[in-house]
Amino acid sequence: MDTPTAAKTINRPNSELTNAAFIIAGVISAAFGLKSFLLSSHFIDGGVTGVSMLLSTVFRLPLAVFILVINLPFIALGYKQMGRRFALRSALGIGGLALILAFVPFPDVTHDLLLTAVFGGVFIGAGIGLAMRGGAVLDGTEIAALLVSRYLVLLKVSDLILILNVIIFGVAVLVLGTEPALYSMLTYFAAARVLEFVLNGIEQYTGVTIVSEYSDAVRKVITEKLGRGVTMYQGKSGYGKRGELGLERDIVFTVVTRLELPALRTAVQEVDPNAFIVQYRIDDAQGGIIKKRALH
Repeated sequence: MDTPTAAKTINRPNSELTNAAFIIAGVISAAFGLKSFLLSSHFIDGGVTGVSMLLSTVFRLPLAVFILVINLPFIALGYKQMGRRFALRSALGIGGLALILAFVPFPDVTHDLLLTAVFGGVFIGAGIGLAMRGGAVLDGTEIAALLVSRYLVLLKVSDLILILNVIIFGVAVLVLGTEPALYSMLTYFAAARVLEFVLNGIEQYTGVTIVSEYSDAVRKVITEKLGRGVTMYQGKSGYGKRGELGLERDIVFTVVTRLELPALRTAVQEVDPNAFIVQYRIDDAQGGIIKKRALH
């Protein structure tokens, strides 16, 4: 059987070079965040990295050892669930991070605790996000949460990650003390926000549903003026101020980036000031007529 076109594209040499560049940049950024900010102040991050930092503090062993040992089972799980290339990239990324932590010196940038917590999280979040853009992980938490969520249908991946981190920071209060644990939570929040930004960017995709009496005119303004594709599906109106009930109506759905939202809303309201517009975040989209985001 031939390899699907998408797989061929992802696994081309040029693609692998791009992946390697992202992973290398991610490893350097994460190592800088850890060694230049967090370690000297005894702050931790969340996830497997946070567990490794706690164990390193308790047993007074190098952080690099725990980064390798604790992530190995997750790499094995990733190999079974996501394939050899993913596992190999992740192993190289985590191994590179451990080597840099063990042998490469970094300057201690600041002794200010607030700056340490925030910017440590910024560099760690950026590092993890860049590695993920390269098809690898530097922290096995996401792999574990994804696999567990398949068996615990009431909990989403994000719920499991949150529960894990609540436990980690609860232990951090006992091991590090209240103040370092609170600063560590701030580090985690900063890392999570930067990670989301690196993965989705300022041009994050947004799904928009538009209900209007003038749906065909709305469709035309989106396709002709804004140059975006739409999907039309049929619905029926419910009770409203005008007493309408059961009137068939075409509903317009489109996907735009966050930067395109103001122009879309303005264009729709010019056609129908009473249009009902609902928007919601989309993690990713491909195909159709959508604006390609940077790094995609």
